[in-house]
Amino acid sequence: MPNPMTMTLAREHPFDPPANLRSGKPIQRLSFPDGHLGWLVTGYEAARQVLGDARFSARQELRHSPVRLPIIEQGGPARPGWFVRMDAPEHTRYRRLLTRQFSMRRMTALTPRIEAIVEEHLDAMARQGPPVDLVRAYALPIPSLVICELLGVPYSEREHFQQQTAALLRVGLGVEEFREAITGLGQFVYGLVRSKRGGHGDDVLSGLAAHAELTDEELTGIAMLLLVAGHETTANMLALGTYALLRDPHQLAALRADPSLAENAVEELLRYLSIIHIGLARTALEDVELAGERVAAGETVVVAMNEANRDAAQFDDPDRLAVDRPAGGHLAFGHGVHQCLGQQLARIEMRVGFSALLRRFPDLRLAVPPEEVPLRTDMAVHGVHRLPVTW
Repeated sequence: MPNPMTMTLAREHPFDPPANLRSGKPIQRLSFPDGHLGWLVTGYEAARQVLGDARFSARQELRHSPVRLPIIEQGGPARPGWFVRMDAPEHTRYRRLLTRQFSMRRMTALTPRIEAIVEEHLDAMARQGPPVDLVRAYALPIPSLVICELLGVPYSEREHFQQQTAALLRVGLGVEEFREAITGLGQFVYGLVRSKRGGHGDDVLSGLAAHAELTDEELTGIAMLLLVAGHETTANMLALGTYALLRDPHQLAALRADPSLAENAVEELLRYLSIIHIGLARTALEDVELAGERVAAGETVVVAMNEANRDAAQFDDPDRLAVDRPAGGHLAFGHGVHQCLGQQLARIEMRVGFSALLRRFPDLRLAVPPEEVPLRTDMAVHGVHRLPVTW
């Protein structure tokens, strides 16, 4: 058997998976920083099997991290409320409560408010005039404001939690820096949770606080998780997606010419970019046959969604961005019982965000040479640190 590979986040091209993932094999041996020997799954069918099979556990205390990232290297069971790192029945209990708060009806009802937020930020960009950093002026504040309003978090505190959540997702963060960031975020959210008890707000945290079965510690964990996931992922999709469109004049022109392609374009960008580039880790609870290999009980399997979403057996011409590609089937939001809870909200934010940006600034373009756009290869969520644009 060839030597096991190691995971890297460095990319030769800003939108393609790291070259060392592209072996053409659906599963290969992976060496972890702590010495564990597990597996990397890059094939689409194998990825779906892992994510949909209860024999592969999401429990934090069982898994190993493919990169040095303190937020996923914590020992012991997951913190109360951090349901993405739990299995049934604990995961099921939390998920059931949250599904009610993230219903399709509620997400759809948010659309007019999201449209208003987007227009407000486009107005501010127009007043400021070019050039602007699209990350700071548009991509980051829109999902941050939306998740704040949805959860009931004061938007005035955004810089506080944005700095801490960004720190938590930084690869190579020191232990003390991690403790400082997660403690600071935890204290802020705990105070917020306490203020929701006994209230009658219509935000998600107030709705969850009405359930006496949830402790303050559980609510704090849930709120931290939603706050981190609710703005980091969508913000980076808006910025990196815009960068990808600006680098592909034909696809950009197609979307501008036919705004009805917006929903398709969002799904295609999700597939093409797959920004969770550290993958999803699962640990085998028993021996499992997977894509012709025997995964032994106790071995951690990392599902590389970015490469699975480029599997030529599933997608025609997978390395090409095609905004008119038939939507559906990608694994950008995961698969199975742990599939992203906020995916419909993210879709609405991206559909509105991309459409309005291209409509308002039809000649939007990069303000710097493409190679000068700094990539987030030091972060758990791929994207760009800055995106200077002009019009």
